Amino acid sequence: MSDWVWLAGFVVVIAWAVAAFTIWRWGPGRARRPVFCPEQHIPTHVVAVRSEMGFGTLRTSDIVQCDLLGPGPVTCGKRCLARL
Repeated sequence: MSDWVWLAGFVVVIAWAVAAFTIWRWGPGRARRPVFCPEQHIPTHVVAVRSEMGFGTLRTSDIVQCDLLGPGPVTCGKRCLARL
């Protein structure tokens, strides 16, 4: 009987680990994304902020870094936000 308890506990720990990884990987927060820049007409990478807009719904709300602009705040019109 004790083996079944250990097995059940192990399955619960694995299930919680998978849930935590899924939320960390695909949940709200910052994520590096490839995008095509509509202003300079070349592909680039941006760091986008994803926030939860409703139950289970994520929306990209801001661009905080762009490889084309270098370090510092993003000073362009952020038209690439519509493409994410």
